[in-house]
Amino acid sequence: MEVLELVLPDRTRVPLLDEITIGRAPGSSVQLEDPAVSRRHARISVEASGPMLEDAGSTYGTWLDGHRVDAPVPLSDGSRIRMGNQELFVERRRDEDEAGRTMVVNPGESLVVPATGGRAQLAPAAGQFGTHPRVRSGYALKRLEASEGRMRWVLRDLESNRFLRMSDDDAGLLQLLDGSHPLPELVREAERRYGPSGPARLARLLSELAERGLLAGVEGAEAAGEERDGLMRRLVTPRERTWTGAGRLFDRLYRNGGWRLFSRPALVTIALLVIVGLAVFPYLVVGRYGTPFVVAQKIGIGGLVFLFGRFLVVAVHETAHGLTMSSFGRRVRKAGLKLILIFPYAYVDTSEAWFEPRRRRVAISAAGPVSDLSLGALFALCCLALPAGTLRDIFFQLAFAAYLGAFFNLNPFVDRDGYQILVDLLREPGLRRRAREQLARRLSGRGRATDSRLLGRYAVFGVAWSALAACFAVGMSLRYEQQLTELAPEPVVWAALGAVWVGLFVPVIEVLGGPVRERRRSREA
Repeated sequence: MEVLELVLPDRTRVPLLDEITIGRAPGSSVQLEDPAVSRRHARISVEASGPMLEDAGSTYGTWLDGHRVDAPVPLSDGSRIRMGNQELFVERRRDEDEAGRTMVVNPGESLVVPATGGRAQLAPAAGQFGTHPRVRSGYALKRLEASEGRMRWVLRDLESNRFLRMSDDDAGLLQLLDGSHPLPELVREAERRYGPSGPARLARLLSELAERGLLAGVEGAEAAGEERDGLMRRLVTPRERTWTGAGRLFDRLYRNGGWRLFSRPALVTIALLVIVGLAVFPYLVVGRYGTPFVVAQKIGIGGLVFLFGRFLVVAVHETAHGLTMSSFGRRVRKAGLKLILIFPYAYVDTSEAWFEPRRRRVAISAAGPVSDLSLGALFALCCLALPAGTLRDIFFQLAFAAYLGAFFNLNPFVDRDGYQILVDLLREPGLRRRAREQLARRLSGRGRATDSRLLGRYAVFGVAWSALAACFAVGMSLRYEQQLTELAPEPVVWAALGAVWVGLFVPVIEVLGGPVRERRRSREA
């Protein structure tokens, strides 16, 4: 049986090997200086099956994982105990190659978490960047499994919900940023620990923390940028309506039958359905079983059916993300609607997935596109089975809406599910930004010998994907020539289509045009 440890509020760890009494009395095994804690508050006994927690007649009660303790209850790895205003945890000691539990530092305190274990300390809320750098409060830190690679630490800003991936060395330096060490001492300590590269690592870490506003007394570059950008920043900033109760809903759905979707028979059935659908829908398109946005030979009705289908597919898509989070014991923090300019879309906050192993992050990201493909397959099979008519047109629009959503969400070159899956599989954080920067350097004639082949291939494929997607959209738009000429004169129709086609190729022109112009100017100079 693995030995569990009781983790006190100051991060002291007490092995649960014998009976432990907890209370305010001086003779307690664990003494808690809290007026809300009784003199003899609770006890932990060690049975053959493991440690058991029971209340010792306290005034305000003992709580385990949110439930009041009325009889001896077993403790396990991850149990959370509350006594008065004190919160204690039960954990097993992790090996260095294992994932650690999430360390949460709420606003108002600054918990310094040693990278190699041991006792943490609460530092005073003081210190300024430049003299005594200190990580501000309001963050969560977790060490992932060794299989995650070099950047196995995840630092999350609880206010902005942004994440920073760190190496073991960066996590070791993080413990020094408690506000008690002056900058020269930090530089010397970094050099002592990590050799000549230590000061450079420290400078990079301070820069990344400061840019994200995670250093006390330092305004993040992103916040300052919002003030400088003014009107344009406000226009493109999403307008958001959030719902914080989504996590409870998904947990309830999972418990009340949603778990069956994650059983082996259900997963095999879904996989077969997706495969069949990927063969049926192209057959429908080639066989002209329907025309996108057209129902009963009317574009207006077809457009409404398509929009209804998109809303249905999006609702199931986000529910799939939420249920997968619940299946791994993670809760969705919020869900809601966002409006960018005039374009609305729904979302589910799956940021807690960053604290899970890579295979689980991939599963959470893939859940949405899999739901799109499954719905598309069901609608496509219905369309195939129906005779020609309005009902078949409707199911074709629904299938088209589902597959269009899957195509968009699996696109590895926009920040959607497919991109997140690819980042996790390749273990390349910031893949899109870094690939685009490298492509711009190469096209402008400033390539480096150290440029990554992986980033280069990704950038080339991204441009090719965008160009092919634009060509596909041009080909599909030609199918509406007859319907459009019935609504407007032919020159107007062709002018409108030409404008749309130019807009489709603008992203490709933007990526390639700027660096090529810069290269030409440098040659002329």
